[in-house]
Amino acid sequence: MIDILIEKIKEKNNPTVAGLDPKLDYVPEEMKAAAFKEYGETFKGAAEAILAFNKTLIDSLYDIVPAVKPQAAYYEMYGLEGLRCMKETIDYAKSKGMYVILDGKRGDIGATSEAYAKAYLGKTELGSVIQPAFDADCLTVNPYLGTDGIKPFTDQCIANGKGIFVLVKTSNKSSGELQDLKSDGKFIYEHMADLVKNWGADLIGTYGYSSVGAVVGATYPEQAEALRERMPHTYFLVPGYGAQGGKASDVAKSFNRDGLGAIVNASRSIMCAYQKNGGSLGDAAREEAIRMRDDILDALGRK
Repeated sequence: MIDILIEKIKEKNNPTVAGLDPKLDYVPEEMKAAAFKEYGETFKGAAEAILAFNKTLIDSLYDIVPAVKPQAAYYEMYGLEGLRCMKETIDYAKSKGMYVILDGKRGDIGATSEAYAKAYLGKTELGSVIQPAFDADCLTVNPYLGTDGIKPFTDQCIANGKGIFVLVKTSNKSSGELQDLKSDGKFIYEHMADLVKNWGADLIGTYGYSSVGAVVGATYPEQAEALRERMPHTYFLVPGYGAQGGKASDVAKSFNRDGLGAIVNASRSIMCAYQKNGGSLGDAAREEAIRMRDDILDALGRK
């Protein structure tokens, strides 16, 4: 539920999430060499190198960053071993007290969405046993199949104390091809915002925010500001800061006057800080995460 994330943000005074979108190109050479020496240049070797990479990042960030966001595609491209790595990454982050947002952008017709929802947020029936498969705290979802594609996810949120972030106004350059079209005098992303509010109306937590959140990109600050006014009880997941060009002054528009309402993602700028700035993987990632935190808090007037 969103209250858990908010409490972790307040505890660390840090409204940011570190994206774990790993590729072998990002992994230090010594980590790759060690994994490939033991397992060969195989999917298992790649997955072990990435797992070591992720654990080093988590160890360096867990006491200052409240959450991580693994992007499923970066694990799926390494096959079954990649999915194992993703699951172990989720478990390791949670063991360190971090909130895990799985970026899967899942969504389909109702029955298939129900399977996705059980896989990532719920539990799977195994004969007489029921247990979670991936057990993320939260999942990003694609809403463009409508309410019957979303309800299975909200059902799992209610049943298991989980959350979702629904795509509303995304950070990519071509997002406007669809999201900025108008229908009945409103942009499509405004229609989507209204649906998200309705989907989350029964999941409002202690802090006044719903466990049905919205993905709102930092690269469109004017739209983010308008959506903030339109969705006062919706938490925003804000991609696009850093490598995609979003600035702290841009992401500040996604926050409410209470200083809450948004969590800002950065992936490459943290994962690859050691390549840009030198130093060890963990130390460079930590320094960049602190710089990002302070940059955003300064823009919010909370430093």
